Amino acid sequence: MPYPIEQKLVVAVSTTALFDLREADAVYWTEGLEAFLRYQEENRANPPAPGAAFPFIRRLLGLNRVYADEEPIEVVILSRNHPKASLRVMDAIKHYRLNISRAAFTAGTPPYPYMAATNAVLYLSTDQDEVREAVENGYPAGHALPCKLVPDDDDQQLRIAFDFDGVIVDDEAEQVYEYGDLPLFHQHEKERREKPLNAGPMLPLLKKISDLQKLEATKPHGINDSHKHVRIAILTARNAPAHERLITTLEKYEIQTDELFLIGGIKKKNFLDVLKPHIFFDDQLGNLEPASESTPCIHVPFGIHNK
Repeated sequence: MPYPIEQKLVVAVSTTALFDLREADAVYWTEGLEAFLRYQEENRANPPAPGAAFPFIRRLLGLNRVYADEEPIEVVILSRNHPKASLRVMDAIKHYRLNISRAAFTAGTPPYPYMAATNAVLYLSTDQDEVREAVENGYPAGHALPCKLVPDDDDQQLRIAFDFDGVIVDDEAEQVYEYGDLPLFHQHEKERREKPLNAGPMLPLLKKISDLQKLEATKPHGINDSHKHVRIAILTARNAPAHERLITTLEKYEIQTDELFLIGGIKKKNFLDVLKPHIFFDDQLGNLEPASESTPCIHVPFGIHNK
């Protein structure tokens, strides 16, 4: 029997994060609402190209086929779009065979407050200001950066990568580094190696994904199979001796990861180009903008680096 929605991993996504609607948006901003609605109607039979969040959403939904007994995934559309423009969007969802049936079109008002109604643990949008507002109000939201998407292959594995500080956990340690230096940061973290860090905006998402890992562990191929359906990576500027507090924190929240990269000052793009995740979350645009050339990247505007 499928999970009730309260137990599912629910992700909310805007239409512009799921699809490339830049042409339609340009019509809206240059010619107004009526021209925009007319453009959408005239192009209803022309599905928009995939957007930055498309590879992640497609593979996430694919997990319902892997775990058919549980169907643990739900994706909902939360969009500022006008209801009249919903027809083209819903037709595109059908065209790409995405199992999405729930949507909210709010005609210009912020849609992220409806995350609570659907139990969503993530909202993805291309509207940077809206995402910042959502995060400031305590909603786990991310800004999907433009990305040059490569053609997707037939591999169904979902690979998700997270930064640690300011994303999975709060920015306590980052504040120490920002106002001090690297030796002070390492000393601070070494002294607190047995004290878990507090939750950050993406911890609820990571916990839900980790629950999928536990489903994976019950399957015959086992938890360490490199071909398992979900793989989680943490890619952090931490290195030894700051690694111990990270491990302590993950253990507290009962989170399992497949890869951990303690990279110090090495560019994250170097690792992402090898790892090839379908989505990467970080709180610093300086890490994301170079990586977004080849990796779908999500900016989480949280913490001291985003003040």
